Amino acid sequence: MISSHDTIVNYKRPIKMYTVIDGAAANKFAHDAPFISISFPFSLSLFLLHFRFKLAISERWQETEADTRTESSVSGMERHGTKKKSAPTTPIKGTQGAFAPTISDEERQKQQLQSISASLASLTRETGPKVVKGDPARKSETPKHVAHAHEHHFTPTISVSDSSLKFTHFLYNLSPAELYEQAIKYEKGSFITETGALATLSGAKTGRSPRDKRVVRDETTEDDLWWGKGSPNIEMDEHTFMVNRERAVDYLNSLDKVYVNDQFLNWDQENRIKVRIVSARAYHSLFMHNMCIRPTPEELENFGTPDFTIYNAGQFPCNRYTHYMTSSTSIDLNLARREMVILGTQYAGEMKKGLFSVMHYLMPKRQILSLHSGCNMGKDGDVALFFGLSGTGKTTLSTDHNRLLIGDDEHCWSENGVSNIEGGCYAKCIDLSREKEPDIWNAIKFGTVLENVVFDEHTREVDYSDKSVTENTRAAYPIEYIPNAKIPCVGPHPKNVILLACDAFGVLPPVSKLSLAQTMYHFISGYTALVAGTEEGVKEPQATFSACFGAAFIMLHPTKYAAMLAEKMLKHGATGWLVNTGWSGGSYGSGNRIKLPYTRKIIDAIHSGSLLEANYKKTKVFGLEIPTEVEGVPSEILEPMNTWADKNAYNATLLKLAGLFKKNFETFTNYKIGKDGKLTEEILAAGPIF
Repeated sequence: MISSHDTIVNYKRPIKMYTVIDGAAANKFAHDAPFISISFPFSLSLFLLHFRFKLAISERWQETEADTRTESSVSGMERHGTKKKSAPTTPIKGTQGAFAPTISDEERQKQQLQSISASLASLTRETGPKVVKGDPARKSETPKHVAHAHEHHFTPTISVSDSSLKFTHFLYNLSPAELYEQAIKYEKGSFITETGALATLSGAKTGRSPRDKRVVRDETTEDDLWWGKGSPNIEMDEHTFMVNRERAVDYLNSLDKVYVNDQFLNWDQENRIKVRIVSARAYHSLFMHNMCIRPTPEELENFGTPDFTIYNAGQFPCNRYTHYMTSSTSIDLNLARREMVILGTQYAGEMKKGLFSVMHYLMPKRQILSLHSGCNMGKDGDVALFFGLSGTGKTTLSTDHNRLLIGDDEHCWSENGVSNIEGGCYAKCIDLSREKEPDIWNAIKFGTVLENVVFDEHTREVDYSDKSVTENTRAAYPIEYIPNAKIPCVGPHPKNVILLACDAFGVLPPVSKLSLAQTMYHFISGYTALVAGTEEGVKEPQATFSACFGAAFIMLHPTKYAAMLAEKMLKHGATGWLVNTGWSGGSYGSGNRIKLPYTRKIIDAIHSGSLLEANYKKTKVFGLEIPTEVEGVPSEILEPMNTWADKNAYNATLLKLAGLFKKNFETFTNYKIGKDGKLTEEILAAGPIF
């Protein structure tokens, strides 16, 4: 038995009790526990092996009249109260949850602990870790004059070097306030800013490491995933994944405590995914608390077995001598095992984008389109999707005070309409100001995570212009912090699909109406341009292409997502638009940036439907349909050639950009959509012709 007394201060939560379960009971659970199947195969034998261990901890819940929380030893099986339970949430319509709603409180909490122990189990040892819920340091921390209950805690004298014998304390779905306390006390570089946000550091890595992200290539992924030239999917084998998984699990089990988050992805309840994040830092736990969908207390009690698990051991490096490793960092996805392992990077964005990659695999399996886009909805229920790479204005234009924000980054389009994948926003903070981005500015308050920012040592006022740590400073906050967020984050089928490009060459029109084939072509291309001067030696704009406006995260071939987009647009009558937020009257350095008020007028005309009624004419080379007039926008800028003083320079630049489009698209020309490849030919014909 585990018995203990810690002092816990007046938390309005039930009492938790623990019992050691013998090996027979644990093995019986392994055989009896039901299993949720999702869209891709998973070995039942591995599942059973994953759950077989000799020791686990069971938990019993009680309620007290004082509404206090404590941790205590249990010698009997008495029940001191009940709590109304909700039906379990499941990821697939019609399936049964991992825990039936009729089981007792005691059994439910026992299974929760066994599930977490199983998540932390090494597959090379006979036993799994013995997990205890709660902070091992709590007993010495409680203020003397606060109402509290006591808990006696006894731990056998064992070698803590053996992770299969020591007790692993886990802190489960802590509140932001609790995570603040953990971060401030135990994580160097964590501070509270003047607005109440938690400022923290991500270590040596201040951005994603795309070259260190790998996917297991096996029977599950061999034919489904996009491999080879142009693909973001770097392969690894099953054995190497297991080596890294073992390294991560051993590291996490060696710690005094780990943080466990059980949360959801996708606001569409019929297609939500249950995720478990096991991490070593309070910063990571709070980040994912903000970015994933937060379960209600009833949903959490019936959470059951996760559909996907992240092991974030980012403070510990991978072994460079391990096959496939090219640095001390490795982010590994195993879709068959439904697991992700992070080693050698503490940058929290790896978790967010890793799960986005998972959704890019899972959702198309259900005929649901996963999208790297912003999304908002008008008062009449008209939904617009915004696609765009960094610097195109996606966040600015999708955040509209006259419309409800469904989400700023990741979405799904199913037969039910659109839904946000996430429960939060991850905004760039460099040069942030109250005047330019009031919603983001006001969202940086208590509960928000600020990454790698610089602030005044005395006042704790953040200097958002300071790039001394990184230019990639970020804020992660719950979507509820945006005043006009639509909760729940779902909407009807989109009416408009807006592709944003910051064309620094200055030859694309401010707005174009696209045919279905043109929408697919420009969606697959994912074009924008880097501005001259951003890197040493760059003297002119540089085109950059990112398939589906998110090449780093897609798993299937880009044409598969494009075909799904076209199918849904055709079925639901959506219109495609290409909006240039870049330059006019010349390239960067000679022309001028298209004024934001003009772009907003264009977007307003798209939302209202008035732009559909305009007269159009077709441009040369790209064959784009451009309106002859837009209310509030000077007509002369709608035709790019009219704004260039040097017409020969315009034509030369136009052909140069068209050539870059054609060269980029060569990667996709050999991939046939459909049996006859007719759609592929239509897409190619929708590109520039010269």
